[in-house]
Amino acid sequence: MYRREMILGLVATTLAACQRPQRQLGPDGLPLPTVYRISDRDAAAVQFRMLDSINALRTKAGAAPVELNAQLNAAAATHARDMSIQNRPWLFGSDGSSPLDRALRAGFAGRLLGENISESYETELQTLAAWMGQADTRAVLLDPNARSMGFAWYQEPEGKLWWCLNMGSDPAMSQPIPSVAF
Repeated sequence: MYRREMILGLVATTLAACQRPQRQLGPDGLPLPTVYRISDRDAAAVQFRMLDSINALRTKAGAAPVELNAQLNAAAATHARDMSIQNRPWLFGSDGSSPLDRALRAGFAGRLLGENISESYETELQTLAAWMGQADTRAVLLDPNARSMGFAWYQEPEGKLWWCLNMGSDPAMSQPIPSVAF
């Protein structure tokens, strides 16, 4: 008898361990988002994962690859934090600045071609997929004139992420073409 109870107890324990944990549901009946945390040591990996993914998409579309640009990264980081402070995803800063203003302030010498933003709990690749699903944000990512990219985020303590991506031209492209004397 004792042996049978022991076997049934082991089977019940094994089955309980195999059950999936239930996700918490929101008031609308949909699962609440899971928090995607980015640690300081993961920051470079996140940035390069996004860069590699965008370059793969650009290659498939016949566009040249882009490189991370420190000034565009700084402009993106500033705006991601500012969107959090404003508690709204939009292209204008709390000081009225536009994406172009922020790129110039950060010292970017090229031409800013576009800015994509997002407010989510999603990973960078889920955010990229959402941007690729919209014609206007996809056009920024695949702009054939882009050679520089800035990508940053701000994560609030409870986990909400504010993403910002900037695409810019090669600085040489924004310079006037020298005149030729005949």
